Amino acid sequence: MIKPTKHTLKKLESLFDDMEYEIRYERGNFQSGYCIVQDKKVAVVNKYYDTPGRIDCLIDILLSLEIDENNFEDPKLAHFYKQILKNSQSEEEE
Repeated sequence: MIKPTKHTLKKLESLFDDMEYEIRYERGNFQSGYCIVQDKKVAVVNKYYDTPGRIDCLIDILLSLEIDENNFEDPKLAHFYKQILKNSQSEEEE
């Protein structure tokens, strides 16, 4: 299980940065708490969410994207991404 800490949030933000995605925390009426701007690598997350809410949104976005884990420059980020995938698969099985 991934712990909802500020450190985890920073690692997720680094993961998106490595994929050349911009994350913005802004106000808006997002039904799911976030939106992805089409044809641009921008993810907008509700700025009023606390750390666990932001982490959940970023993980949801991450799981909706098609990502080749071999493209990560940092092996630690690739390992973190694999942990997220493994964690989401185990939650789906339950």
